[in-house]
Amino acid sequence: MVVQNVQDLDVLPKHSSDSFDDDGRPKRTGTVWTASAHIITAVIGSGVLSLAWAVAQIGWIGGPVAMLLFSFVTFYTSTLLCSCYRSGDSVTGKRNYTYMDAIHSNLGGIKVKVCGVVQYVNLFGTAIGYTIASAISLVAIQRTSCQQMNGPNDPCHVNGNVYMIAFGIVQIIFSQIPDFDQLWWLSIVAAVMSFAYSAIGLGLGVSKVVENKEIKGSLTGVTVGTVTLSGTVTSSQKIWRTFQSLGNIAFAYSYSMILIEIQDTVKSPPAEVNTMRKATFVSVAVTTVFYMLCGCVGYAAFGDNAPGNLLAHGGFRNPYWLLDIANLAIVIHLVGAYQVYCQPLFAFVEKEASRRFPESEFVTKEIKIQLFPGKPFNLNLFRLVWRTFFVITTTLISMLMPFFNDVVGLLGAIGFWPLTVYFPVEMYIAQKNVPRWGTKWVCLQVLSVTCLFVSVAAAAGSVIGIVSDLKVYKPFQSEF
Repeated sequence: MVVQNVQDLDVLPKHSSDSFDDDGRPKRTGTVWTASAHIITAVIGSGVLSLAWAVAQIGWIGGPVAMLLFSFVTFYTSTLLCSCYRSGDSVTGKRNYTYMDAIHSNLGGIKVKVCGVVQYVNLFGTAIGYTIASAISLVAIQRTSCQQMNGPNDPCHVNGNVYMIAFGIVQIIFSQIPDFDQLWWLSIVAAVMSFAYSAIGLGLGVSKVVENKEIKGSLTGVTVGTVTLSGTVTSSQKIWRTFQSLGNIAFAYSYSMILIEIQDTVKSPPAEVNTMRKATFVSVAVTTVFYMLCGCVGYAAFGDNAPGNLLAHGGFRNPYWLLDIANLAIVIHLVGAYQVYCQPLFAFVEKEASRRFPESEFVTKEIKIQLFPGKPFNLNLFRLVWRTFFVITTTLISMLMPFFNDVVGLLGAIGFWPLTVYFPVEMYIAQKNVPRWGTKWVCLQVLSVTCLFVSVAAAAGSVIGIVSDLKVYKPFQSEF
């Protein structure tokens, strides 16, 4: 549960019962496993599909090392962020319901607005990335049918716009789910789907290596002069592709911007910080194992020609039926992941609207509709209009800029340093009163500055990639 949509519940009486928590809000029911499902749904997303390409850019040494380093940084800074869920004491202090609430309580000032802009732009961009990824997978399903009829050498180009529109319609429906706490079932389904297509990609990669009778790739990745599917690699392209690959790996581990919202679904006792640390460890460990396997096996199978999307860009061609199952699982997972990422943005806008227009029935009135036996569905007109407008906007932008790999890299670069590293480190320092220039303070600052350089480099590589794509791009003609 992120926030309530129709009223600011900070004014409710402080009491506890079977139905309410100590702050008067409805009692939370989340556990280690539901929190882990939310995180895995958010983390093992479309980013896993680009890891073989990312490893191909930096080779057998740089690829695994980069993934391990990003996993460690993500886990460590997530534990710092978990400690900031409650202001003051991490067990008994005042709850912060969103990432921005935590920034406001621990840092305040202009940093709250900066965090809000970065967080919500990143969430908005992630919704665009997931829309593009879903269309790519649906196009791949249609392409396999086409190639079965016309032969494997037929490129079978398909316009992805209709699939982006279809994905948008599904999201409009699911976006009417009021808040995070009611998404637990969708997250569990999505997490199962993520394991399914990752396992299929891993299995197909292993079979490809066996078929090739060799492990492809090199210690340093794609070399200058190598002829790949996208052309001959120049020295400048090698540099930019290396940076972009770091952005892709960063995106694959991004979930800090919704960690506080996930933590706010966890019941207490036990203390939320303890539950969330366990969930973070389980999720990052599982994710890293999958990432290492999928990225490295994909690189071993295809070498320098590893595709940007392992399951949908023609990397594998057989068996058709298994590829279709994998791509369908991707789409189902992205339906859930889209909602997990967008709920914090939905909640922020709706809370602001109810604060500014408390007397407006359009904003605050809940219309109860009995769709099924049991609890009625609450329809809010503002929620209906605003969330529908949001989904339509992300869908249109996806149709305008269908550059999967470059968008993924840019999103990872933009969000990684500020949301995953800088703000968690600064909040932890402020809350725990870490002495300036002490050993721990210096180590945390070195970590932050190092990650800043990585993010800037990754962003530059992705921007160069987008500029290159735009040279041959035609609006609303997204053929994959």
